[in-house]
Amino acid sequence: MTAVDDRLITDVAKFFEDLVVPEGFKAELLRGDIVMMAGPDWVHNLIILHVLKQIPLDRWYPVQTQDIAIPGETSEPQPDLVVVEHGAFDGPGRLVPAPATTLLVEVVSKNSVHTDYEIKRSMYAAGRVPAYLIIDPFEAVCVLLTKPTGRGEEADYDMELTTAFGLPVPLDVLGIKLDTTEFRTLPKFKRYRRP
Repeated sequence: MTAVDDRLITDVAKFFEDLVVPEGFKAELLRGDIVMMAGPDWVHNLIILHVLKQIPLDRWYPVQTQDIAIPGETSEPQPDLVVVEHGAFDGPGRLVPAPATTLLVEVVSKNSVHTDYEIKRSMYAAGRVPAYLIIDPFEAVCVLLTKPTGRGEEADYDMELTTAFGLPVPLDVLGIKLDTTEFRTLPKFKRYRRP
């Protein structure tokens, strides 16, 4: 028989900080909810690798497995790639303030569609992240979001540019055009749509 701990968690951020995540999984704190996911697949990792190798290291720090602090939110997401300009954040610490980032990148998985397109979109906009790039290997598109506005769950990006794989994505915030010709795709799946 397993004992159930029925104590009320009053500080989810503290609980999250002390959480032991099983090997092969990642955990994020998203608007007060702890979300755990299996590690990424091969296509996902190759896409991140292709993005990472195009970012000029003389001006930018492109890092993976970096937690972000969103001001005014009970959220500590871990984007697939975080790009910070040299000198914008010098640490130390596990959390990089969202306003110190220049670009956050998420690669969509079957389990992250809603999170990447909706929850993180408003969360990153609320955190004033200048650019958020969603890379969707199921739809073979990149969605670049810029010009964050609003607060909380109502926050959003004013500019949205969708680019098909194979075409360059203008990442003006980094001063580059992202080559997507090597991005692989995954078979489409039926996405749940709310009425």
